[in-house]
Amino acid sequence: MLTSSFFVARTAPIRKTSAALVLATDGSFYGTTYGGGSGTSPEGSGTVFSISREGKLTTLYGFNRKQGIHPVNALLQATNGNFYGLTPFGGSHDHGTVFRLSMGLGPFVTTRPNVGKIKTKVLILGNNVTDATSVTFDGTAAASQIVSTEIKTTVPAGATTGAIEVTTGGGTLKAT
Repeated sequence: MLTSSFFVARTAPIRKTSAALVLATDGSFYGTTYGGGSGTSPEGSGTVFSISREGKLTTLYGFNRKQGIHPVNALLQATNGNFYGLTPFGGSHDHGTVFRLSMGLGPFVTTRPNVGKIKTKVLILGNNVTDATSVTFDGTAAASQIVSTEIKTTVPAGATTGAIEVTTGGGTLKAT
């Protein structure tokens, strides 16, 4: 089922969505607005917000000149679980900022490519994978080579559509 919503918000806290939404590992959508919030700009200095699976809209952060204002790009969820973004204005010299938003989401791995047949070479990217002890494709073990923050592997015979998991000393990381 596909559900679509249209938001009209002409007052704080949300105003003028500025970029595409990001579907995060917790199943919620995250995004930014150019205006809104409680900053020094007459229309507000921008916000970061989330929309839950159930459709609940929550303002997570309101920008101000010191931390940056008017974010315009989509957020990026890095493999450490944090979100990163940019503002073109504000900051210590009013030339913009790079910001990080931590929502307590755990680390994960991502693959390149994210689809392939048996024997397809796959690069697995993530944080803290140097102590990986195993890689599986839907439960089927795959030979792998660890190189810094990446793992080189090949889709093993017998693998089917399903989760790719990397087991490390800190736990199991799942691919998005």
